[in-house]
Amino acid sequence: MRILLIGSGAREHALAWKLSQSESASSLWTAPGNPGTAKYGENVDLAVTDLKAIVGFAERNKIELVIVGPEQPLVDGLVDLLKEKGIPAFGPNQQAAELEGSKAWCKEVLVRHRIPTGAYRSFKILSHAVAYLEGGARFPLVVKASGLAAGKGVIICPDADTAKQAAREMLDGNRFGDAGSTIVVEEFLVGPEASAFCLTDGRTFIPLATCQDHKALLDGNEGPNTGGMGAISPNPEIGERTFGLIERQVLLPTLHGMVREGRPFQGILFAGLIMTAGGPKVLEYNVRFGDPECEVLMMRFESDLAPYLLACSQGNLEELEAPDWDPRPACCVILASGGYPGKYQTGIRITGLEDVEENADLQVFHAGTAMKDGDLVTNGGRVLAVTARGATIADARRLAYEAVDKIDFEGKTYRTDIGLAAEQRTLEHMQ
Repeated sequence: MRILLIGSGAREHALAWKLSQSESASSLWTAPGNPGTAKYGENVDLAVTDLKAIVGFAERNKIELVIVGPEQPLVDGLVDLLKEKGIPAFGPNQQAAELEGSKAWCKEVLVRHRIPTGAYRSFKILSHAVAYLEGGARFPLVVKASGLAAGKGVIICPDADTAKQAAREMLDGNRFGDAGSTIVVEEFLVGPEASAFCLTDGRTFIPLATCQDHKALLDGNEGPNTGGMGAISPNPEIGERTFGLIERQVLLPTLHGMVREGRPFQGILFAGLIMTAGGPKVLEYNVRFGDPECEVLMMRFESDLAPYLLACSQGNLEELEAPDWDPRPACCVILASGGYPGKYQTGIRITGLEDVEENADLQVFHAGTAMKDGDLVTNGGRVLAVTARGATIADARRLAYEAVDKIDFEGKTYRTDIGLAAEQRTLEHMQ
């Protein structure tokens, strides 16, 4: 199978690594890719937002499956354009991708189909938002940019002044551009975060292993939200019984609801959840593999990935059995640039990767890197995703952090507690 993978981050590097092990994948191109994806095929100098060029490349090279990694080309309608040309594409069409493209519309869908989520109001006019925040709002609450903001358009507000400032920056200050032209003011939900994923062709769905993301920049879940500073899989907060509840109350009614909306969903559905005292509630939906969740999922996914992605695009997922999973846990630690998620420098030389012995249990996926004058340099806020699996979560953490210690670049920023709570919970259960 001739495959074109769209994207340039650690998610795409992890997918390329897994696809390189596929018996059904004969050739792989990644657009635009990164120095990591170059190991497994050819990088193509195409921007993820240049939809016309991507479709043209796929036609000329007789691509048999396009896998769309990031959310922007999905929201822009890349899958629609590819399928018009008869090219199978993994990911939702433009209408279905609005689940992620508009948090306000996603909330409407959740309420319409009685899927548990936090109470909310949406606003386009600042004075209306301020009137609500000064009147009926209960604090703390969350102010979100409705559109795509690279995981950074979420502000937790302890009081009315903070909330009004956030609303003002988004609606009048253009802080997140068009993404903040509509805001969602949402109930602050209390409980551990969880990520639930399923592959679907619109009719059939196959759940994937559970994950736990670590969104905050600093240890102890302190500091600003980021695109993700690390992840573990499986999620110790979600046992079989709880995941069954998530399937029945969240995933299944969402997929049925999308059919009733006239927007059947194909691809990977990613529910960001809070496990409240009253059960799971949806924080948001993403319509692509999460990052860094994808890294730990691929580390544990033992089956041939390509046939599952192709079946989602062709509508015959029911013909496949559930995939095999490595029972061992995985841990991913993100190395970020100094200053991230705010302003940061790029072009900083990265050293020590040559001292990391990569193997089936340890991979360093490139998130934001580039080659400059023969050197590997930083090229993004999140730079590398050090991912390991081990017999226990403690073993996986130890392997990952040993590799983290060998890699260096000026301003290197990372959390030291990825998976630590899960490790401590495991120890408590053993005592």
